[in-house]
Amino acid sequence: MRLYKISTILLLAGLLLSSCSSKNKELADKILADQTMQEVDSMARQLMKNGFYAGSGYQMVWSRDLNTFIELSCEEYDNAVIRENLLMFFHFQQANGELLDGYVPREAFTWGDPNTYESETAPGHIGFKNTVETDQETSLIQAIYKYVAKTGDKSILAEEVAGKPVYERLKWSINYLLNERYAAKYGLITGATTFDWGDVQVEGGAVVDVDSLTHWSIDVYDNAMLAIALDNLAELTDDNSDKQRWKTMQKDLLANIRKYLWDTESSKFIPHIYLDGSPFPDDFNENEIHYHGGTAVAIEAGVLTRDEIAAVLKHMVRNVEQSGAPSIGLTLYPTYPSDVLGKNVSAPYEYQNGGDWTWFGGRMIQQLIVNDMVDEAYQLVQPMMNRVIKNKGFYEWYKIDGTPAGSGDFKGSAGVLGKSIELFNQWAEENK
Repeated sequence: MRLYKISTILLLAGLLLSSCSSKNKELADKILADQTMQEVDSMARQLMKNGFYAGSGYQMVWSRDLNTFIELSCEEYDNAVIRENLLMFFHFQQANGELLDGYVPREAFTWGDPNTYESETAPGHIGFKNTVETDQETSLIQAIYKYVAKTGDKSILAEEVAGKPVYERLKWSINYLLNERYAAKYGLITGATTFDWGDVQVEGGAVVDVDSLTHWSIDVYDNAMLAIALDNLAELTDDNSDKQRWKTMQKDLLANIRKYLWDTESSKFIPHIYLDGSPFPDDFNENEIHYHGGTAVAIEAGVLTRDEIAAVLKHMVRNVEQSGAPSIGLTLYPTYPSDVLGKNVSAPYEYQNGGDWTWFGGRMIQQLIVNDMVDEAYQLVQPMMNRVIKNKGFYEWYKIDGTPAGSGDFKGSAGVLGKSIELFNQWAEENK
C-alpha cells in the first residue's frame, strides 16, 4: 500500500511537471514570435543611439534616468563616451560627499534655476539637483555597477576625478547619506515628503527643493535604492573589509525596511514615517495609498518574499482596474486629493500623483519575470508595449485616459522596456 501511494505521488508530480513544461513552452513560443515586442525593442535601441539626454523635454543628463537605460545604451553606443558621461557626475560632487541629479552643457542651461552648481574641473558644464529626493547617490552607484557589468571596464573605479578615485567617491557618497540623510532611530535614510519615488514635495513651495514647508520623512523607495546600491558596492570592491561593511549595512537596512515600512496585515508598504509631524490633516489616512513604484524597487532590493510579491501584485492589478489607468505603470492609488496638498502640486492622476509611468511599471514587469511570474508579466506588459507603437515613441507618462504626456523620447521608459524584453527573451529561450 505504501509503495502504491509513493508511485501515485510520483506519477502526479510527473504529470504536473509535464503540464507546467507544456505551458511554459507555449508562452515561450508566443514571446519569441511577438512582433510588437520586437518592434518596441528596435525602437528602444534606436533611441539609445541619440545620446544621454533623458528625453526631448530634458536637455540634461540625469543619474536616476541614466541608471535605467545605461545597460541598453552600452549595447548601442560608444562605451568610451558613456564612461566620460559617468565620470562627469563626480566633478560636481560636493565637499560633504553629496552627489547631484545631473549636469548640462553650459550653453544649454536655459531654465534660470538659481540653485545651480559649478565645478573648477568641469567649467563647460552646470550641475543641478532636486534636493527633496534622496536617490542621487544610489542611482549613480547603480549606474556605475551596470556599466562595469556590461562592459567589464572595472578600471573606471580607479579613475581619478579631481584628485580622488571613483570608488573612493562612491564610498564618500554613502558617508554623505549616513551623515546628512539618516534617521538613527529607524536605521533608515530620509528625504522630503514626495509622491512615492517622485521628486516633487507634497507641500508645494519650492516644489523640487527643500524649503521652510518641507516635512522630513522616510519612504520605501529611497531605502530600497540604497539597499540595491550597497549590494552593488559589495560586488564592485575587491577589499574584503569594505565588502563585509556593505553586506552588513545592506542586511541591516533590509531588516529595518521590513520592520518599519512593511505593513504585514495589509500586505503593502507604509507611504511615510514622519520625523517631525505630517503635512496632512489629522483625518487623512495616508496609509490607504499604495505606492507602486517604491514597491517595485523594494522587490528588486529583495525585501519581499514570493508570496508577498504575489500579494502586492494583486493589489496593483486591482488598483489599475478601479482607477481605470491604462497600465500597471499607475504610480499610486488612491491618489492624493487636491484638498490635502499644497499649492503648485499635481491634481489627482496628474504627473507623479497617479500618472501612469512606464518608467516604473516596466521595473515591476522585470521583477515579475525574475520571480518566475512570467505569464502575469507578459499579460501586464501588453498595454505598455502597444502604446509605444500607437504613439510612435516612448513618452514620460500617460494620463488616466491613455493620452501621452511629458517628455517625448523618454529614455527611461525605453530603457526599462528594453530590459524587460531582454528578460522575456532569455526566459523564452530557456523554455522553448
